[in-house]
Amino acid sequence: MYLPTHFQQEDLTELFDCIEAHPLASVMVVHEGEIEANHIPLELDRSAGKKGMLRGHIAKANPLFNLLEHERSAYVIFHADQAYISPNWYEGKQEHHRVVPTWNYRVVHVKGKIRKIADEKYLRGILARLTRTHEAKQPVPWKMGDAPNDFIAEQLEKIVAIEIEIDSIVGKFKVSQNRSAVDAENVAKALEISNAEMAESVRQYR
Repeated sequence: MYLPTHFQQEDLTELFDCIEAHPLASVMVVHEGEIEANHIPLELDRSAGKKGMLRGHIAKANPLFNLLEHERSAYVIFHADQAYISPNWYEGKQEHHRVVPTWNYRVVHVKGKIRKIADEKYLRGILARLTRTHEAKQPVPWKMGDAPNDFIAEQLEKIVAIEIEIDSIVGKFKVSQNRSAVDAENVAKALEISNAEMAESVRQYR
């Protein structure tokens, strides 16, 4: 990806925090010159491997299932906050009008090796952890034990665990770092109500 230095983010803690806050990933592998792309919620294990491990599951009916008879290279993208930025928010709009719109966004790109794991215990562990994480804010969190055992067994037969060992990871945090301090603060103020997360990102990484 095009990555100007002032938008480059290599701090692992920042990147891992971003992944955990935005776990739905675009997972891509290449097969016979074509890109097979899927959108999969993944959990991050910061301590596994040299640079971390991503885990999730896919349906056995998914074409990716057959492509993973052998380990493959994968490209994974996590999309975080994003927002349209109006030139009306820049100081120069009132002075010389030599300003144009842009788009702010944060993404994390991961390269790694993807494989499927045919192990029901391993799969159940992934599902249980994902469920606990994403049900945590519910008044009464749902858990796998709430469903009948035979139903869960039937559903487990239809899916398989996957893991992606991270080989490289980099972020592009394009959040008005190339603007003046006044312009960046104006952008943050303009976004406070409509996009509080991006407003915070502009202030944090400026």
